[in-house]
Amino acid sequence: MPALLIADVDITDRVGYDEYLSQLPEMMAAYGGKYLVRGAPAQVLEGSWQPRRLAILEFPSMEQLLAFYDSAEYAPVKAGRMNACDANIVVVQTV
Repeated sequence: MPALLIADVDITDRVGYDEYLSQLPEMMAAYGGKYLVRGAPAQVLEGSWQPRRLAILEFPSMEQLLAFYDSAEYAPVKAGRMNACDANIVVVQTV
């Protein structure tokens, strides 16, 4: 079953974040990942959540998503992202 990684990102270092983005697509594709949403504007219909920059990534399974997220090759790229933005990230299994 596919799994989604949903990120709400506030970019604090544009250059560093752009470096992260330049590496991400090829790296996540190696685990079957792809973008569903990348920085598209969000419209709040209910509640007080005010997303800043949303990204939704889809992977073939939760196992592949977590294998990507915890991989040795992603670790330094993830560290670069963490230095370039503040983010809230959740993962969910689809139905």
